[in-house]
Amino acid sequence: MPGIGSTELVIVLTIALLLFGGKRLPELAKSVGTSIREIRSGLNDLADETAKPDPPEKL
Repeated sequence: MPGIGSTELVIVLTIALLLFGGKRLPELAKSVGTSIREIRSGLNDLADETAKPDPPEKL
């Protein structure tokens, strides 16, 4: 499956510009970036939590 080429990227950005307008597009990009950052942070926290060994049980 080939990646997204420059022509496809231009088409997607043009459609986004038409749908959301030039004023809301930067706000939308910022919120998407913030969401991706929060998801990555949550996944890293989950991976750190699962990587820790369980403490030994006391008898």
